[in-house]
Amino acid sequence: MKIISYNVNGIRAALRKGLTEWLKAVDADVVCIQETKAQPEQIPAFEFEELGYLNHWFSAKKKGYSGVAILTKKQPDNVVYGMGIEKYDYEGRFLRADFGDVSIISVYHPSGSSGDLRQAFKMQWLEDFHNYINELKKTRPKLIISGDYNICHKAIDIHDPIRNANSSGFLPEEREWITKFLESGFIDSFRSFNDEPDNYSWWSYRANSRAKNLGWRLDYHMVSNSLEDKMKRALILPDARHSDHCPVVLEIDV
Repeated sequence: MKIISYNVNGIRAALRKGLTEWLKAVDADVVCIQETKAQPEQIPAFEFEELGYLNHWFSAKKKGYSGVAILTKKQPDNVVYGMGIEKYDYEGRFLRADFGDVSIISVYHPSGSSGDLRQAFKMQWLEDFHNYINELKKTRPKLIISGDYNICHKAIDIHDPIRNANSSGFLPEEREWITKFLESGFIDSFRSFNDEPDNYSWWSYRANSRAKNLGWRLDYHMVSNSLEDKMKRALILPDARHSDHCPVVLEIDV
């Protein structure tokens, strides 16, 4: 199974930049999308259906904001929209699809870069999300949690760790959350295969950052420890340019 996670920074904008043709070429089995920025009636589902995908979308209540999706070639046994926590589900941040005993989640963690209030919201989300996942593991222990985590875990994951030491997305408490999340039973799939620097999944639109590869690795496939021996490959696709993010890929035998 080839699983792609992609923060598209607006599904309609990404489609105008050739997303459909790109999806046809990469032929993934499952595509987890974040930041759709669209209401259900604004999403051209037929374009994905023509590629052979079943569509599952969970939009934010606020127009032009957040939203996640899962596109899949195979019908899931079950789809869960949201976590059942109103303030988070209002923002359309969590979508789960079950395939047998494996669950694939498309998640969009909040950003705290707009100020103290949203940073506090992000930290509360991180705590509540981890608690939710710990509870979910009791009945669905085989999880693949794919999405934009809005956190760089280690210095190797960001182009300028010293100057960004106090930036949202690389704060000590955020990085510590990733460490604890992994220690609770997950694998950072990309780092399982690749320990090289200069591998990023997001670049600012400012200062020609992408051309200079001044990036951040914010996008992950976090995989339950019990699936470690099933992982075949994980990579980042920086040449895909439909967004300020790029796709991340996991190939796994499930």
